Amino acid sequence: MASAPEIGDIVGDFCLPGGHLDGETFHRRNHTLCEQRGRPLVLAFYPGDGTPVRTARLCSHSDGMARFRFAGATVWGISPQGLDSHEKFARNRRLSMPLLSDEERVVAKSFGISAPLIALHRSVFITDGHGRLHWKHVTAPGATCPPAVTLSTRLAGLTG
Repeated sequence: MASAPEIGDIVGDFCLPGGHLDGETFHRRNHTLCEQRGRPLVLAFYPGDGTPVRTARLCSHSDGMARFRFAGATVWGISPQGLDSHEKFARNRRLSMPLLSDEERVVAKSFGISAPLIALHRSVFITDGHGRLHWKHVTAPGATCPPAVTLSTRLAGLTG
């Protein structure tokens, strides 16, 4: 297995099924990392749809989408649940960001954040427009992820 990416590394491509809520329609499609080349990408890994801490943080990220768009960035939420669970979660919380399904935790493992018992560590990774890892935050079990304002600040620091 490849080692987890470090700051400055080009992140390996992946493809995951996902969906995003647009009004009342939940659009499903495959999301490929290479399709985001040319713009920054925030990957927000979370252990489960509807978990209290992550729900609050994802809602914060969803509410902060204008900041991310201003920085030219896209945000993807990634967890081990399937698309039906993601759709229900997005509808219940009115989340507009794409939620991707990593049911086998292949992508979580490639980022070094898969963990027994808790599925994965809450983590955020930011890549630049070239797919290079610009910033990462991996939490200890029970800890929270950074708020949207921290991510916006990190995005503002991108030079490429």
